[in-house]
Order: sequence, then structure tokens, then C-alpha cells
Amino acid sequence: MKTKNEITAKSAIFAETLIEPDKTNIRMKTSDTMPGTPRIPSAGQGWLALSPLLVFLAIYLISSVIARDFYKIPVAAAFLIASAYALIISKGKTIEERISVFSEGAGNKNVLLMLWIFILAGAFAETAKMIGAIDATVALTMAILPGKMLFAGLFIASCFISMAIGTSVGTIVALVPVAAGIAAESGTGTGFITAIVAGGAFFGDNLSFISDTTIAATRTQGCSMSDKFRVNLRITAPAALIVAAIYLIIGHEAVIAAPEGPIEWVKIIPYLTVIGLAMSGVNVIAVLAIGITVNAAIGFCTGALDWTGWLGGIGAGIAGMGDLIIVTMLSGGMLEMIRHNGGIDFLVRSLTGRIGGKRGAEFSIAGLVSLANVCTANNTIAILTTGRIARDITERFGLDPRKTASILDTFSCMVQGILPYGAQMLMASGLAGISSLEIIRHLYYPLALGITASFAILFRYPRKYS
Repeated sequence: MKTKNEITAKSAIFAETLIEPDKTNIRMKTSDTMPGTPRIPSAGQGWLALSPLLVFLAIYLISSVIARDFYKIPVAAAFLIASAYALIISKGKTIEERISVFSEGAGNKNVLLMLWIFILAGAFAETAKMIGAIDATVALTMAILPGKMLFAGLFIASCFISMAIGTSVGTIVALVPVAAGIAAESGTGTGFITAIVAGGAFFGDNLSFISDTTIAATRTQGCSMSDKFRVNLRITAPAALIVAAIYLIIGHEAVIAAPEGPIEWVKIIPYLTVIGLAMSGVNVIAVLAIGITVNAAIGFCTGALDWTGWLGGIGAGIAGMGDLIIVTMLSGGMLEMIRHNGGIDFLVRSLTGRIGGKRGAEFSIAGLVSLANVCTANNTIAILTTGRIARDITERFGLDPRKTASILDTFSCMVQGILPYGAQMLMASGLAGISSLEIIRHLYYPLALGITASFAILFRYPRKYS
């Protein structure tokens, strides 16, 4: 088994040319995720290239707000309409060529890898539920973190686990089913509890030495991980402490009953196995496959499952991820059309055209990676897409590359954390059985992170690196 240092060292060597999608240890060339050669558009063409994203947001977000029902507009339907629109506005190509570009985006390695994770996560969550693993883990969590400490404790646990495994997706897969169970047992809103886990998941995604975003940010800016960590921690720690304090205040006012009856320790083994293997650096797909097998073994031994019940649970879990899989493929295709038509290049050129002073340069880098993230729905790819431009800006305006790397990582994670079509929100909503907007409305940590990061630029903090 590889150590975390070995994983980090190997990843660092290839980070500038290879992408490691969220701790799967499956690497792919950047060109594989971004097929085709994009055009350099004019202003009008640039806004037209970006318009499918605006169409999606208008259909999904605005319509949901107007209807006062986040379930009224299925996200898959919104993406289907926006995708059809993206195909229509792509000029200069036959319909077959447009569909080919769309299909390359929908079926690129990064997307397909996420689909495998969704499939296995659904199977694991359903079989764990069938054997009583979720109920047992919920009971243990509420016994360890009773009443006033429950919300803050769950947030800190999410921060710790994400820091250890370096992946927001892995943290969400491991903890969201437990969070949903806590919500049901405590009478607290599922969206609120899920948001606690989802927010904490991005703490480690931003800071961990084995996180893809950390590796990409440091390698593109030419600084060490330890130096970037020291700068990054000064920006993120205040946000985490503020959010933890908020959860303490909210928890102090909450009335949560302690669980009754004995804890079934044997049924906690699947989650302990998944978390332990993930923290050891094992491939997330292998982790989930092992977790499904452990569920079967415990189910057979306790009589909770038989062979057909286990297979039925796997099938039900996969089916429950159907909408999530469709949305992921549609969003991948639509975002590739945006890139192919020059939308990202237009953003880059627009944001770097007028920069004045160090503050302006740092805000430009923050805006650049944020908008790239909106258009790619992948924070690692957003960093790799804009990293070289950010380095040029850093050298031109005399910025500290350690601060620049922190800005790239922090703002990409902040934006990724609030995207309703990002992999993390889709995964969390799928596992919790709620709309992603129900989670986003309760996300305190990404908001606090964005505020502290903006203050760090505005007030030139940390002074030593500004």
C-alpha cells in the first residue's frame, strides 16, 4: 500500500500535464478532458458561447425561485434544454460534428470516472442501509456528539476526514448517508445537516497535501506545498473557526434526543472500513467496491441480507443514481461545447485585459479561476486551465507565487462548493435524496471562505506574502 507521501510525490511530478481526478489515482492527459481546438472569439461570440450556461441557470434557478419549489424543475430537464441550445448556436459545423463535440465532453475520462464513483456509491449506500449500517453509525455519532456538540462536531469531523483523504467527493460519499440519517433521527432538516458535511469536505480539498487542487495549484505556480499550506491556512482557518462557532450557537439552541438502546457495533464496520481505507490512500473505486463486499459479509452473517437481497440492493442503489448520471453526462457535454466555442478563452481575455496594481492582479486571478470553474464544473481542471496565465500575471506584477497558489485553490474550491451542477453537490443531493439547492442554501463554509479570501486580497493579508 502506498503512503500519502509517495502519492503526493508521484502526483507532483505529473501535475502540470496530467490530471488526477479526485483521489482515484487514475490519471489522464489534459487533452483527453478538453478535446478539439477552441476558437478565439470576439466579444459577441464569447458571450454567445457562454449563453448555454446562462440558459441553464435561468431555467433551473430562476424558475425554481419563482415557483418557490426547488423540486419543480428537474435539473436534468434544464440541462437537456441548455444542451440543445448549445448545439443550435454552434456555427460553422454540421449537426454531426456538433454532436461529436458534445459527445466527447459527455463521455470524456473525467466524466466517466465520476459515473463509476456514482454507481458504486449508490450501491454501497443502499446495501449499507439494508443491513442497518447507517442506523448504527447514526446512533454512534449521536452518542459521541450529543445535543449541543452535534452540528459543530460533525463539521469538524468532515474537515478532519477531508484533510486526511484529500478529497471532497470521498468525504461526501462516506458521511452524507450518515448525515441524512442524523437528520431523520434528530428532526433537523436534511439539507442543513448535509450542508455541514459538504462544507467541511471542501476544507481538506483546499488544504490537503494529497488534494488534486493543491497539487495543481503549487505545480503551476512553482512553489512548494508546505509554503502554500502555511499561506492557505491563514486564510481558511478563520473561515473554519467562524463556521464552527456558528454551528455551536445553532446546536446550543437545538433540542436533540440521545439515541435509545444499545449500539450495534458490528454494523458500523462498513463505514469504518470505507473511511479507514480512504485515509490510507486506497483508490476510491476500490474503497467502495470493498465496502459493498463488507456489507454483503455482514448482511449474510447477521441474517439481514441473503444473496438475492444483496444483488437487489446493488441494483436499487445504481437505479437511484440514474438522474445523477444523466445530469453529469449532459453537463459534461454542454460545458465542452462552451469551451469548444471559445467561452473560456473569452473569459480569460476579458479578465486579464485591464489589471491595475497587485490587488487588481490578485482579484483578476481569483475571478479568472472562479469563472473557469463555473464553465468546467471541476476545480482541478479550472486551476490547470488558468494556472499558466495566473503565473504570468504573478511574474508581471511581482506577486508572491505562494499567495497566488492559495488564491487559485481557495476560490476554485469555494465556487465548486456552491455549484448546483458540480460533482460534489450532485453526489450529496443524490445520496441525501434532496435537491442540491436545498443543500446550497445552508452552505456556510464556502461563503465564509469566499469572504475571508476576498479580505485577504483587499487588506493584503498575510502581509509577508502580499
